[in-house]
Amino acid sequence: MATTDETDWAGLLVKVRDHQDRAAFAALFRHFAPRVKAFLMKSGAGAALAEECAQDVMATLWQKAHLFDPSRASVATWVFTIARNRRIDALRKARRAEPEELDWGPDPEPDQAEVMEAQQETERLGRALAALPASQRVLIERAFYGELSHSEIAAETGLPLGTIKSRIRLALEKLRHQLG
Repeated sequence: MATTDETDWAGLLVKVRDHQDRAAFAALFRHFAPRVKAFLMKSGAGAALAEECAQDVMATLWQKAHLFDPSRASVATWVFTIARNRRIDALRKARRAEPEELDWGPDPEPDQAEVMEAQQETERLGRALAALPASQRVLIERAFYGELSHSEIAAETGLPLGTIKSRIRLALEKLRHQLG
């Protein structure tokens, strides 16, 4: 066989692509697999991951040889692009947290006692809010139901920020006292 620099890698890959030529694939494997592994290790992959990815890259070369177009890229460019993509996929997979438990099916029906208790709490809260002075109730409603920050409420109402904070604090104390 010719030296590495003179080997017709594209010709070998075309043989794999067109004829599933095992000897051509073996020559490609001997040349590129160790280089892909070294590339992956230089990119920060551990030896085991680099070996696994290199094997995957070479399997992809065999399975997807029909996608190789020698007019678009050299064999080395094509192989190392596959390797780079496998490395990115491996990094993403490593970073992605696996869910601990997947709940399937509908949520269980809540206990009727819990439903009644929640309804009663909601009614008590409604009565407690209604008992607040209007100047405090409006600010509490904007802060909690409208999900506005104190600064947003101040901008909307034209009241000073300190006044907003004081009224909300007083309202929360009254609510705690009434609901506690």
